[in-house]
Amino acid sequence: MTTHTMTRAALAATLAGGLALAGFAPAAHAAQTRDAAAAQAAPARHGSTAARAAFGPYGYGGVKLGMSAKTAKATGKVVHKRGLDSVTCSGWDLKAHRNDRNSVGLYISKKRGVAVMFAPKHVRTPQGIGLGSTHKQIKKAYPKVKTAASGFPYVKAPGNPKAYYSFLLDDKGRVYEMALGLLSQDCVN
Repeated sequence: MTTHTMTRAALAATLAGGLALAGFAPAAHAAQTRDAAAAQAAPARHGSTAARAAFGPYGYGGVKLGMSAKTAKATGKVVHKRGLDSVTCSGWDLKAHRNDRNSVGLYISKKRGVAVMFAPKHVRTPQGIGLGSTHKQIKKAYPKVKTAASGFPYVKAPGNPKAYYSFLLDDKGRVYEMALGLLSQDCVN
């Protein structure tokens, strides 16, 4: 397993409450990781593009958590990534934010619909957290943040009682990978 695969797997495991990954784990998007290390977090301002196109709490880019594969495909905003599917879930990308061939931007569960979404670079949660944000900024934005058994922070998504955010931090305490997932997702466990 490559380092990139392990980081995406760790984030997926964090989304599953710190349990081991079941089935598969695509590689992390290397360019996204490189860009995130250089990014600086800035709170979203009302009226800004970041505030209008927030990552979560219900989805991102016109794709919502819980949306079936058929409905998500009908939006015209996703593309299926053949070869990155498991028994329970399929791998997809947002057309506006394509990943390399070994990585996905979201998983769609056969039972629960869009189950897990990974943040593209330059997007923020409604609380202003994105790639490049610090652990200190996460704690300030989300006072109820917890640490999963995997060691990474996660928090229920404010405004959506059915979802939560998970963050991977680099050795300097900055977010280099961020995900939004359904509490009931079955793509990882």
